[in-house]
Amino acid sequence: MLFSVPRRCLFAVFAALVALASPAIAQDTTTVRLTVLVHDDGAPLAGAAVAEGDTTRVTGDDGTAVFRLPRRTHRLRVEREGFRPAALRVPLRADTTVSVELEAAPAAPAAAEEAGEHGEGEHAEELEGIVVSATRSEQRIEDVPVRVEVLGREEVEEKMLMTPGDISMMLNETGGLRVQTTSPSLGGAGVRVQGLRGRYTQILSDGLPLYGGQSGALGLLQIPPMDLGQVEVIKGAASALYGASALGGVVNLVSRRPADDRELLLNASTLGGADAVFWSSGGLGERWGYTFLGSGHRQARADVDDDRWADLPAYRRAVLRPRLFWSDGGGRSLLLTVGATVEDREGGGRVPGGAGFAEALETGRLDGGAVGRFLLGGERLLTVRGSAMAQRHDHRFGAVRERDLHATAFGEAALGGTAGAHTWVVGAALQQERYDARDVAGFDYVFTVPALFAQDDFRPADWLALTASARLDAHSEYGAFLSPRLSALLRPAEGWSVRASAGTGFFAPTPFTEETEAVGLARIRPLEDVRAERAGTASLDVARSAGPWELNATLFGSVVRDAVQLLGPDAGSVLRLDNVPGDTRTWGTELLARWHSGPLHLTASHAWIRSTEPDPERGGRRVAPLVPRHAAGVVGMWESEGSGRVGVEVYYTGRQALEDNPYRAESRPYVVLGLLVERRVGRARLFLNAENLTDARQTRWDPLLLPSRSAEGRWTTDAWAPLEGRALNGGVRIEM
Repeated sequence: MLFSVPRRCLFAVFAALVALASPAIAQDTTTVRLTVLVHDDGAPLAGAAVAEGDTTRVTGDDGTAVFRLPRRTHRLRVEREGFRPAALRVPLRADTTVSVELEAAPAAPAAAEEAGEHGEGEHAEELEGIVVSATRSEQRIEDVPVRVEVLGREEVEEKMLMTPGDISMMLNETGGLRVQTTSPSLGGAGVRVQGLRGRYTQILSDGLPLYGGQSGALGLLQIPPMDLGQVEVIKGAASALYGASALGGVVNLVSRRPADDRELLLNASTLGGADAVFWSSGGLGERWGYTFLGSGHRQARADVDDDRWADLPAYRRAVLRPRLFWSDGGGRSLLLTVGATVEDREGGGRVPGGAGFAEALETGRLDGGAVGRFLLGGERLLTVRGSAMAQRHDHRFGAVRERDLHATAFGEAALGGTAGAHTWVVGAALQQERYDARDVAGFDYVFTVPALFAQDDFRPADWLALTASARLDAHSEYGAFLSPRLSALLRPAEGWSVRASAGTGFFAPTPFTEETEAVGLARIRPLEDVRAERAGTASLDVARSAGPWELNATLFGSVVRDAVQLLGPDAGSVLRLDNVPGDTRTWGTELLARWHSGPLHLTASHAWIRSTEPDPERGGRRVAPLVPRHAAGVVGMWESEGSGRVGVEVYYTGRQALEDNPYRAESRPYVVLGLLVERRVGRARLFLNAENLTDARQTRWDPLLLPSRSAEGRWTTDAWAPLEGRALNGGVRIEM
C-alpha cells in the first residue's frame, strides 16, 4: 500500500497567536540556584573547588557550594588535593541540588599509571536526575506537586525486548494503567487510566498530538519504543494542561536525544512475528544533532485455539521517524520531527455455520511537528509547539467497507518566567480535529478549539509547593469549558512526601468509542444532541524513601457525568450513541514498593478499583465492565551493564464484570508469568523472552466467538484475558 495525503487534508497546519501581558518583575529571572554537595565517604568535604567556566566556589565545612546560573546545561568540575577529580553535567531548569562523592586518589606512581592508561575522564561522573516536561514547567520529578510517574530508559529497554514493535506491554505493566483490547478481531487497544475508559487518555509525543487529538485504538500498536528516552504519565483529569482529550490522563512519550550511537534490533517470536528496528543518532556540527528510527514489523495470522478465527491478526507495518535538534547553548533550542507509518491488518475467519467473515484495515499516517524554546531578553522563556497529522483508513467489516480520513492540526505558544517564589506560564493554543467519511454519511465533523491557559507554581517554603492550573477552551461544537486543577506537595519530614491533586475536565464526543472501534459506523445513527462529557478527579498520594526502599500509596476517585454509551438497537436495527443520565463513579487505591541494591531491583504493585455506572437497559446502576477489582504484580531484575540482565515478573488480574457475554457474567482471575534473559557478547546483546508461561488464555475457559452475530454486528465477545497464550520471542541488539 502506498501512502498519499489527499489534497482536501492540506488545510491550515496550525495557527496560534499570543497576546500576553504580565506585570513588570523587578527580580532577575535569568538565573536559578544550583547547590553542590560534596562528600567523602558520606561525610561533608570542606575545601573542594567546584568550577563552572571561569567561576569557582570552595565548599565550606558543610561541603556545600552555591551558584546562581542561567537555565541551561552546565558542566562542572570538582577537585580537591588527595582526591580524584569529578566532572558532571547538570541541566538547570529550576532550583537544583546535586550530590558528588569524591574518591581518594591512589598513591603515586599507581595514580600516574592509571591516569596514563585510562585518562582522567574515566573518573567523571554525570548527575542529571529525572526532569519531567508534561507538567509544562520543567522540573525534577521530586519537586513537582502534580504526581508524575516516569518510566526511565532502562525500563523502556526492558519492555522493548518483550514487544519491540509497540508500547502496549510497557504501559500495561505500569501501575494504575491497563491496556484494554477494544477490537479482538484486529487487536485494537486503548489505555485505561485508573479505571476510566481509554478514549479519555491523551497520547503525546514530546508534548505534541502526533497520533491525533483523540488517539485511535490502533495507535498504541504502531509506536516502536526504541527511540523513547522516557515515558511520563499524569493520572486524573489533565484538561487544565492539554484540553478535551486529556479527561482521564496523559501519556507523554519523550524522545531520545542525539548521543552519537547506532543500534540494530532483530526479533522473532514463536507466534510468527518478526521485527527489525534500526536506530541512529549523532551530531551535525556544533549546534545540530539528529536521531533516526526506521523499523519493519510483521505478524502471521495465529489461530491459537483452532476455532478457525484469528486470535492474533496478521499485519505488515513500516515506520520512519527522523528528528533534528538544534541548540545554541544559551537558552534557545528547536526540535523538528516528521513521521510516516503504513500498515495492513487482516483478521477474522470462519463464523458458526461455516461462512467466512474477514476484517481488514489499511492505515497510512503522515505527521510532522516542531518544538521551539527561546530565552527572550534573558528574562522570559517562550515555548512554541506546532504539529499536523493526517491518517487514512480503509476498513472492512465483512462485506462492509468504510474509508475515512482523520486529521489534526495543533499550535501553541506559551511564555514563562519566575517572580520570587512563583514560576508562571501563560499561553494560548489552537487545535482542529477533522474527520471525513467516504462511505458512511452523516459522521463528518470539523472541531476547532482555541484555548487560553495559565499555570503558577508557588513555593513559599522548602517543605511546601503548590501548583494551580486553569484552561479555557472554546469548542466550536460543544461550547466553552473552564478546566481548573490544583495540586500540592508537602514534605513533612526527611524522606516523606505528600501530594494532593483535584481537577475537572471535559471530553468532546465523537463517533469513535470503544464499541464503535470494533463494529464500525454503518449500523450507527449519526450523533444528535449529544453533550460533552464532564468529569472531576481527585487523588492523595503518600511516598516514603529510605535507603534502598521507595514506598508509595495512592487514594483516588473520579466522577464522570453524561458519559456517552452505545444504545439500542431500535426497531430498524440501528444503534445510537447518547449521553446516559447519571454518573460513572470510580474510586480505588494503588500501592507501589521498590527496592534497589546494587544490580538487583525489585518492584511490587497492587491496584484496587471499584467502578459503577448507570445501566441504560435495566435502570439503576451496574459494575462497570472490564475493570478488574484487583490487579497486582511483582517484578525482579538483576542487571549488569557489562554482562546483561535476568528478569522475572508475575502479574495477577482479578475478576471483571462482563457485558453481553453469553458464557459468563464475570471473568475468571488469572496469573501471567514472564522471564527475560539478556546476555552481552562484545557489541551484541542476545535476548530471550518467555511471555505468559502459565498459558493464561481466554479461550481455555470460553469461546471467543459468539453463537450468533450480536445486535451491534460483532462476532466476538469482549477480550477480558490474553488471547495469544504462551509465547517466546528472542533476538539480538547490535551496537554499531
